[in-house]
Amino acid sequence: MKTRGTHLALGAIVIGASIVGAPGCSNKAEQAFEQQQAPAAIGASASVKELMAARGLSEADVEAALKTYMPTGKKDEYMIFASGGQSGQVLAIGVPSMRLLKLIGVFTPEPWQGYGYGGESDKVIAGGAQSGHRITWADVHHPNLSETKGDYDGEFLFVNDKANGRVAVIDLKDFSTKQIVPNPLVGSDHGGAFVDPNTNYVIETSQYPTPLGREYAPLSEYKTKYRGLAMFWKFDRTKGRIDPAASFAIELPPYTQDLADAGKIGSDGWAFINSFNTEMAIGGTLQGKPPIESGASQNDMDYLHVVDWKKAEALVAAGRATTMKGVRVLPLTVAAEEGVLTLIGEPKSPHGCDVTPDGTAIVVGGKLDTHATVYEFSKIKDAIAAKRYEGKDAYGVPILSFKDSIRGQVEIGLGPLHTVFDDKGFAYTSVFIESKVAKWSLKEMKLVEKLSVHYNIGHIMAAEGDTVSPDGKYVVAMNKMSIDRFSPVGPLYPQNFQLIDVTGEKMRLLSDMPIGIGEPHYSQMIKMDKLHPVKMYPMGQNPYTDKIDPQAVTGGKERIDRKGNVVDVYMTAIRSHFTPDQIEVNEGDTVNLHITSLEQAEDQTHGFTVNMYNIDLSLEPGKHENVSFKADVPGVFPMYCTEFCSALHLEMAGYLLVKPKN
Repeated sequence: MKTRGTHLALGAIVIGASIVGAPGCSNKAEQAFEQQQAPAAIGASASVKELMAARGLSEADVEAALKTYMPTGKKDEYMIFASGGQSGQVLAIGVPSMRLLKLIGVFTPEPWQGYGYGGESDKVIAGGAQSGHRITWADVHHPNLSETKGDYDGEFLFVNDKANGRVAVIDLKDFSTKQIVPNPLVGSDHGGAFVDPNTNYVIETSQYPTPLGREYAPLSEYKTKYRGLAMFWKFDRTKGRIDPAASFAIELPPYTQDLADAGKIGSDGWAFINSFNTEMAIGGTLQGKPPIESGASQNDMDYLHVVDWKKAEALVAAGRATTMKGVRVLPLTVAAEEGVLTLIGEPKSPHGCDVTPDGTAIVVGGKLDTHATVYEFSKIKDAIAAKRYEGKDAYGVPILSFKDSIRGQVEIGLGPLHTVFDDKGFAYTSVFIESKVAKWSLKEMKLVEKLSVHYNIGHIMAAEGDTVSPDGKYVVAMNKMSIDRFSPVGPLYPQNFQLIDVTGEKMRLLSDMPIGIGEPHYSQMIKMDKLHPVKMYPMGQNPYTDKIDPQAVTGGKERIDRKGNVVDVYMTAIRSHFTPDQIEVNEGDTVNLHITSLEQAEDQTHGFTVNMYNIDLSLEPGKHENVSFKADVPGVFPMYCTEFCSALHLEMAGYLLVKPKN
């Protein structure tokens, strides 16, 4: 740590101020750093060593800081898309800086983006209604990027809502949610929203079995009336939307399906789904019966579901499906008889289900086992083709031999969960109970190293680590607990993302990132250069139709049209005023606001709100929004820009006047 360049960079990091003239400092400034004197311009006289000592920093700490520090104006190499858990949102995070770049409104209203507060985004959220209920929260679990030939293409992001059985489509042109699709058949989902290598389908699998269609049946009829489901949502890439009419589902036994992954390269056309609770435990603690927790943990083995979805697709097209609530469902009996669904034993209470980059194997971690189990796809496919089954389950689904289906097992530790991959043939598995990341060799089937993380790691991600071509630079441990990592904020602690450098022989922990929202689950990390978001909308574009809105307003065409008790207001927004800025209506009128931002300068965003009417819009450059509301409260209501847009931001205001009926 004695080079001049290191001192310069370290001074910038530790002291937290820019260095005047760097790079290309004057000789005087360089000499000052050679003598370990901090720049006088920032009022510091301590040497770098003294600063390190004062903060208790080691050289390893400083090296980690240098690897993650992003000077002002410099941009990250990767972006993480992380679930926002119970917030119902998705987090966009830069790597290696681990800076939160954006919170994307998905299932839940999000005020900064004006998402769900009067504009047409209300229709997107309303599209996710279930059983006639408007649902404004979600348990977001598994964001998945769209793929082309097994690689992320940076065009779309899909994410599921475990609590309410829904899938959302996010367009990465503008990082906004375009569609929420409810699944009318399931009570919850967890294995979603995974995609096949060319994003033909978004795969969603149920978690807790219910009668399909969420009909009533007593728990005494669990084995006969309750079922799981694998949903294959057809994605229309040209429209950027899921097409429910072209989608289909496969009925599954009432085991508790968990995570899923799609095959790739040689295993393309297949999907793999974990399950637990082959015991089909239903609880009953008040009746003196064991809780589901212990009832579902009796058997030594559960079932890996192997699904030939291309065969299922053909059978559905041939008319072998039944229709339930508008969804074409391939019955369990057909799936079993036709070889669409096959089961293989897997170590008890499995969780992770991850296809290797070359598509030749599936890695499963058993929460109550100590191994990572590697299934060999070629063995599975050959056994299915030859019908070498060792029996059938209670629903007639054929079962393959566990020993004849695996490549082998690697002793990982206590509580292995998820696995991701690098570009050197290594796999990285989260080990929950031990709070460690385990690095092991796929080729040698051997544990290489363990790294302690803080604490109780659940999910794990790697740079493009679940594609056909992982990058191998970083792994991120997504830890469920932080305990002593951060300043106290009450009894609800943040979770902790920890960035790990995997470029060297040994893994290196670089930095912590507290996540003070929801409970993050799965995440993916994409190279930043694959993302090509727009910087502004074409003038008058409606982001929810991806077209120029027919109600778009151009400068000089602003007006107010009154027809009976319906008032249409054609408004523009530009620094620093709205036109019109006075709207007078009668109590009980229906008011339709058509607002276009005339801005064409990058990052010049306006907001719009009307006092007391719960209207909140974000008007990015060129964007058009339509809002309808009933003026049912008389009075005078200020309307103003909510985004600090210019020196005269506070003057960007006006009035809505609602005249009383009498």
